[in-house]
Amino acid sequence: MSSSSNTKRRPLLKDFHLPESSVWKLSGAHVLNDLMTTGLVPALLPLYKAAFHLSYIETTLIVLVSYITSSIIQPISGLITDRHPFVWLLPIGVFCTCFGLAISGIVPNYALLMVCIALSGFGSGAFHPEASRATNLAAGENRGLTQSIFQVGGNLGQAVGPLMMPLFIITLGLHGLLWFLIAAILAFLLTWWVLPRYKQQLQKGEAKKAVAEGKHSRVGIILLVLVVAIRSWAQIGIVSFLPFYYLEQHIPLGTGDMMTFVFLFAGAIGTLIGGTISDRIGRKWLLMGSMILTIPFAWLLPTMHGLNAGVDLFFFGFFILSSFAVTVVYGQMMLPNNIGLASGLMIGFGVGAGGIGATLMGWIADHYAVSTVLDFIAILPIIAAIITFFLPNDKKLVRSRLK
Repeated sequence: MSSSSNTKRRPLLKDFHLPESSVWKLSGAHVLNDLMTTGLVPALLPLYKAAFHLSYIETTLIVLVSYITSSIIQPISGLITDRHPFVWLLPIGVFCTCFGLAISGIVPNYALLMVCIALSGFGSGAFHPEASRATNLAAGENRGLTQSIFQVGGNLGQAVGPLMMPLFIITLGLHGLLWFLIAAILAFLLTWWVLPRYKQQLQKGEAKKAVAEGKHSRVGIILLVLVVAIRSWAQIGIVSFLPFYYLEQHIPLGTGDMMTFVFLFAGAIGTLIGGTISDRIGRKWLLMGSMILTIPFAWLLPTMHGLNAGVDLFFFGFFILSSFAVTVVYGQMMLPNNIGLASGLMIGFGVGAGGIGATLMGWIADHYAVSTVLDFIAILPIIAAIITFFLPNDKKLVRSRLK
């Protein structure tokens, strides 16, 4: 066996600059951050709707505020911290995310609820670009895998969110959200423990950035943001409206939450596998393949019931979210000197567009039916797959940086 062969078989984590514990702490903080936003906020909509006597469009405005505040702050935060990194955004941001949602359980009116949701969204927007930068420093040659470890944390947080409903919320009411003040403290500690090592690696990263080469692909980043936004519309559409769809069919809320968990948990598995595969076959082809493979499961969903629906949702979530980490790395490759901005666009602006989609789908549900929302979601992967065809080849992006 040659030495070169042995080198190829070395463990993937050997190339990390940050210790493995830092990567997993960032991923753990990501679990708590996304649990409080994309995990719990959509799952809480039926309870918010009942508590404040809201229409569908007023209810989905909660998602819009959560997503838009995060969407607006992430690219701005990323652009600023690309020039002047502020490592304390890690613990401060994730603390505000958890704290804002926790106190939303005790507010007396809809306006204050929106303030709490906005605080949580701004915290998430501050956390993500800095956390993605730290993860990027940890990547070595396995950027897809490393980013997947970080993003799987967020996906797990989203998946676990609906399962928290019977544990805390339905039993204790909205006041049960106060228990998540514990999560705010834990998230702060997880990111605070990473700071010393992150500061050291950041100094090395800035030294490398000064001599970085490569052209930015502005058209490519715009098209990629569109794909991420469309994917986000599909994801938030399932998470927000699937429970309502089952309620209209007189199926208990817990069943809808369990189906949502299946969708998001499968997405977490897909994120890890997709990121790993993309290191080998390329980001463009992984992204295009994931969208094409999603199409039949999106079309079949409205016709499925019971166990068949669970199986369909598993593959739907697996394929459409398998590109989650891939698009972050892909965006960073298109903006090699603006890692924070790229991360903010991919995780923030693109994903935050899901809030706009949720409001549109709320309008569709109010004027037509919730089942029409599922029909609308079915066409989204087709549009995303077509746009992906026009994206630049990521292997050519790498070659251009090496010239």
